[in-house]
Amino acid sequence: MTRTRPDRMLSLLVRRGTWITASELADTLGVTPRSIRSYVATLNARATGEIAVESGPQGYRAGPAALAAQRGADHDDTPRGRQHRLVRELLAAADGVDVYETADAFFVSSATIEADLGRVRSMLSGLDLVLERTASTARIAGSERGKRRLLSRLVHDETDDGGFDLDALRRALGDGSVGARAFGAFKAELVAELGALGYFVNEFGIGDVVMHIAIAADRIAAGRALDDHGSTVSGEQEQIGALLDRLVQTHLGVTLGDGDRRQLSAIVLSRVVVPGVDESVAAIRSRLDPDVERAVRAVTERAAAEFLLDIDHDDFVLRLALHVQHLRERAREQAWSRNPLTRSLKATHPLIFEVAVYIADGLQDLVGLGLLEDEIAYIAMHVGGRLERVRRAAARLTATVVCPGYYELHELLRSSIAASLGQSIDIVGVETRADPVWAEIDSDLILTTTPPPELTKASDRIVMVQPFLTDADVERVQAAAGRLRRSRRLARLRAELERYFSADAFVHGIDGAGGEEAVIERLGGLLVRSGAIDDDYVQRTIEREQLSSTAFTDALAVPHALAMTAARTAIAVGIADPPIAWGDGRVQVVAMVAFSEGDRAAFQTVFEQLIEVFSEHESVQRIVRAGTDFASFLDVLVAVIDG
Repeated sequence: MTRTRPDRMLSLLVRRGTWITASELADTLGVTPRSIRSYVATLNARATGEIAVESGPQGYRAGPAALAAQRGADHDDTPRGRQHRLVRELLAAADGVDVYETADAFFVSSATIEADLGRVRSMLSGLDLVLERTASTARIAGSERGKRRLLSRLVHDETDDGGFDLDALRRALGDGSVGARAFGAFKAELVAELGALGYFVNEFGIGDVVMHIAIAADRIAAGRALDDHGSTVSGEQEQIGALLDRLVQTHLGVTLGDGDRRQLSAIVLSRVVVPGVDESVAAIRSRLDPDVERAVRAVTERAAAEFLLDIDHDDFVLRLALHVQHLRERAREQAWSRNPLTRSLKATHPLIFEVAVYIADGLQDLVGLGLLEDEIAYIAMHVGGRLERVRRAAARLTATVVCPGYYELHELLRSSIAASLGQSIDIVGVETRADPVWAEIDSDLILTTTPPPELTKASDRIVMVQPFLTDADVERVQAAAGRLRRSRRLARLRAELERYFSADAFVHGIDGAGGEEAVIERLGGLLVRSGAIDDDYVQRTIEREQLSSTAFTDALAVPHALAMTAARTAIAVGIADPPIAWGDGRVQVVAMVAFSEGDRAAFQTVFEQLIEVFSEHESVQRIVRAGTDFASFLDVLVAVIDG
């Protein structure tokens, strides 16, 4: 079920944790600032005397009662809470429910229940369930597995950020739920027992396991256990099934049948159990299907070549292959895992997410289905972990220490800097003269205990430090290193962008009425006419958009094809004022990017840094307000990049 705009606004405020202006909120939600004030009043009223949303000169931010207001959105007397209650009633009644009796019990009109049934029908898509009507009676017909997936959909609908929330589980399953009680102790004991059996537990997946066990306990208590189809199970699965049965009996008073033991043990093995950091390559390979390993290795090799990244490493391939093997099992059940980091990964690490999309696309035949963004985000976590190890070594800056010689003072300072900053800075020299030739020092940074000459004081490369390094010194050096890296990245970006933009591929006031596909076709048409791409590239850009939205920030979408096959690299830009719908949000700038084979090395610079520029609301507003034509757009973009 779609969240209301006040609920979406509250989720955004909670997620950001900072002040957000009314205009930014209005742009994000596609409403007016006046509507934002109305939403604030609604949310604060829901908080029953407390403050859910604080107001101030800087705009709005989540207040102390924000989480309570989020929970209040799910009470049975709200539309969403009422619809969830209706689903529970339908699933509990084998013969269905009477619309008029239900309306009386819910204290609403029969027309309201009819409208709610329409929304429930939309929830059944893809679940092998149907909503049947016989006169005034409505019932949900279909498999028990489908009905359980519907309940899991209710729980996921309660948790906007994909994280596990025990309160949300209780709200979704109802006050009388057998499965939603005593789960703090259940989860702790399950994790401990799995650890004792030698398993390393993935905390991101444990919430999904708890949810499925709670749903199973409720359905078993209502006399609706899963049928046992008699398929063979491994000894490992039997061991996990026995453990689950014992814990469920102890904590929930329910006995698992063969069908439920089989399904729940498979869920545990496909969501929670991951190889530990010390597990050997041979041990991981022994648990792998060779076909899965071959498929993952092949797509990883293609991704490494396509993006020029060092990810084709045996340890990475095997760990990802084991994840994909579990993912294939989840896909067979259409029981996907949620990921609380999806939003942040996509916004802050767009290249990593893009590599994950490429890998997910290459695995569709193996998995048998397209993947949801949360599952793509898990692949992104594998990719990011590998790249972080590589990048940590490559991102170190060089530094020269200037410290006049006095006993071993300069050596003490050097060792202190190495101990505190050695992961990010490589000391390449120590200058012990009191009057060094500053112009001849060519390292990235100069860390000096003596004041430099007036002409060099303003240099961002030079950082004053104390002879005995302090925490404040460390923070200043880290800040200077960050500024230097950013300025270099943005300088490269400016040079690249000026090559790729053109007045013939710029549209101000682009219309989003036809959806993402229409916008891509319009911008792509400009690049086709310029000779940069062909119609096939436009179609492949649309196909990439269908895999996962390219709205990487709250303001910018970057549609593109997965393969870098443009005749020449070019970027078509559309400015939307007011914002247009894109994916689950709204954007103000659409930059369709087409890369050629020869510019493959520039992809990372342009892709990540373009998104960095458009991640700050104030910068976006400057560009949108001033960029009414191509010349002024390019001027203000360069000004924003230059800071």
